[in-house]
Amino acid sequence: MKTFFRHREHQMPELNLASLPDLIFTVLFFFMIVTHMRDVELKVRYQVPQATEIQKLTHKSAVSYIYVGRMQGNTQDDNYYIQLNDKVVAMQADQNTTTSLEAIGQFIDAERQRMSSEDLTRMTVSIKADRDVPMGIIADIKKTLQNSYALKINYSATEK
Repeated sequence: MKTFFRHREHQMPELNLASLPDLIFTVLFFFMIVTHMRDVELKVRYQVPQATEIQKLTHKSAVSYIYVGRMQGNTQDDNYYIQLNDKVVAMQADQNTTTSLEAIGQFIDAERQRMSSEDLTRMTVSIKADRDVPMGIIADIKKTLQNSYALKINYSATEK
């Protein structure tokens, strides 16, 4: 007695794509929540100096940025400016700089109030200054930060 085996054609079941839009929107929502967008518009132009020993900053939520340089688009102005978030303060040689340095102290106080208690212990001030800024301005900023008890200071630079 002979037995015959039939070969059936097997078909692959179709992939159910009904939940794919839900998955895509979930991933999109996750990245929108996690991504940190720059909320400060730069009004000061600066060219970061180069350095050989560079470390990356960790805990970026505990970092406050101070930008020092010349105004964007104004090539005639030889004055240096400090940008604290969206506020720009002039640093002129012939002007009394105590008002601009007081603004830095107020900026540090506002940043402390904004931060959580965990970030307060890690608070770092990052100075992003143009390579041509006189060291006297940086020293004045540093002294003001010291008086405000912002003792962790970072200078931004690019690698040589």
